[in-house]
Parts: sequence; structure tokens; C-alpha cells
Amino acid sequence: MNRIAIVDDSDINLTLLSALVRRLGDCEPLLFQESPKGLAWCTENLPDLVIVDYMMPDLDGIEFVSRLRRIAGREDVPILMITANDDKEVRYEALQRGATDFLNKPVDRIEFSARVRNMLALGASRKKLADKAAWLADEVKKATAAIHAREQELLFRMSRAAEFRDPETGAHIQRMAHYSRLIAGKMGFPPDELELILQAAPMHDVGKIGIPDYILLKPGKLTPEEYDEMKRHTVIGHELLSGSESRVFQTAAVIAVAHHEKFDGSGYPYGLAGETIPLLGRIVAVADVFDALTSVRPYKDAWTLEKAEAYLRDNCGSHFDPACVESFFAVWDEVLDIHARYQDAVVTGK
Repeated sequence: MNRIAIVDDSDINLTLLSALVRRLGDCEPLLFQESPKGLAWCTENLPDLVIVDYMMPDLDGIEFVSRLRRIAGREDVPILMITANDDKEVRYEALQRGATDFLNKPVDRIEFSARVRNMLALGASRKKLADKAAWLADEVKKATAAIHAREQELLFRMSRAAEFRDPETGAHIQRMAHYSRLIAGKMGFPPDELELILQAAPMHDVGKIGIPDYILLKPGKLTPEEYDEMKRHTVIGHELLSGSESRVFQTAAVIAVAHHEKFDGSGYPYGLAGETIPLLGRIVAVADVFDALTSVRPYKDAWTLEKAEAYLRDNCGSHFDPACVESFFAVWDEVLDIHARYQDAVVTGK
């Protein structure tokens, strides 16, 4: 049933127009002799068509149309203006304000019927198009969610693959990722980028997949040659992750290659210094080192929180970006919560 709002200050015109609308079939006329009341109804309800007279007190037809078009969701409602005025300037203004079509008085029944049917058909087509657009948007949303889920699964599996070849634990990558997110949040990163960091930071050492076992799993100190080979994991990780259209992989690639650079330029792989090191790398360096120090490894016991804190402060400005260290300790209570929440499996230290 099409709902047609008819706004006219004349009883006779309302009666006539109502009768013409009813003769169309499948149409319900809703009559308003006062234009403000008609506008109020159209604000609370969505009509399929509005028929409005030009000459009315309070709100004339042009002002009625103008106000109706400013209401959210009423931008495309078909509006038929009825006028006895042949002045083209009036019609031009009405069109500019949003009127869809016109009829002159006295209203011709056949012309009225044709124009109303055409406008209802136009409105129905627009609604179908809007419904289709909404359906398409929903399908795109579903497809995007599926792609995101597959991307997350791939990230998880790649992180696990690196983890199986490394004495570091799954809890480590959880903690350092959350520490990284905390630092970035304190430094003013927007929410969407914080989520990116949380998803990408666990991939920081994925390049260790390409490091030989005799180096990666060596219990003792590495030789200079072995250490040079170990340092290649940053470049390998970048090569694995870069070139993707995914923002998560792009972020992870930056982190992988930059998280062992040092603020004074003594890090690797490129010896970058200060703000030439990508900020993501400077952030993850603090999170990664702190967690490595406070975690048990087969080759060492965990440091106390106080000792690790002192290490970060002592190396502030040399190894670490002072702004990142300051942001880390500014959220210390949350750091302690993460440290307690993500626990390692029991590992025997030496």
C-alpha cells in the first residue's frame, strides 16, 4: 500500500485529491489541511509520495518542500506540487528547492493519474536501487570479514611457524604485542592503527624461519659469523611480508625490518639512527626487549621487573627512543597487568 501525504489548506481540494488517489488503487491518502502538521507527519513517517499545494498559510509549498528535503531520509521522496500560478520563476525556485513535478489547477484527472503513477514508479525504483545497494554493501562487508578472518589465520599460522623454530614462547608474542599497543596508544595513535599494531607485532621475528637451526637453537654464544647470519632475520622477515596489499602485512614488514635498529645508530640491519628509524620499529624495540629480559629462556632466568626497568632507563637515548620509553612507563600499571595475564609455560632456566 502506497502512502500518499496530501497537504492543502482547502477542504475541497483535499476531498478531490483524496478521491483521485483512492481511484488509483493500492494507495492510502493521508490528509493535512495545515502544512506544519503535514511536515511533522512526514518527519515521523516515510511517505511514498507527497502532494503539496503552492499557496498555503504558515508554510507555502516551496518552504514546505525545502524543509522536507532537509530531513534525513527524505531527500528522494517524490514531491508533486500543485499550483494555479503559471509564473516560471515560481517553478524554477520550487525545482531548486526539491520539487519533483508540477500540476496546474484545475487538476485534470487523467494527467493527475499518469503523473502520480509515474512518480510512485520512480520512488519504487529508487527504493529497489537503495535496497540493492544496501544488500551489496552487506555482501561486501561479509566478504571483507571473510578475507580478514583468512588474513588473521595466516598471520597466526606464520607466527606459530616461527615460534616452533624459536625458543621464545607464544606468551612472549602476546605480551610484546600488547606492550607495543600500549606504547602506541600513549603516543596518540588512532584506534585503527592500534589494532594494526596488535595484529602485526607478533610477526616481528617471522624471518627466523630462514635462519639455520644450528644458529637459531645454539645454546651458547654465537660467533661473529653466526651473529651476522642471525641478523639477517630482519631482512628475511621484511621480504616475506612486504609487497602485500594488506595493511597488516605492510605494518608487520616495517616492524620486522626495524625492530633491531638502535636510536644511536648501532643497531641492524641498516644502522639507522634517531627518527630515521620507523616509529613502529622504535616502539616494538622497547616492548620486545623488555619482555625478553623479563622472560625465562633455556639459556637464562627471567630478570626482575625492577632490573628490566633500570635497563630500559639506562639505555634510553642509546638503544631506545626516549619518547617510547617514557610512554611505556607512563602506562606501567597496564604493563604489569599484561605481564601477569599472559604467562609462559614452565621452562627450566639455567
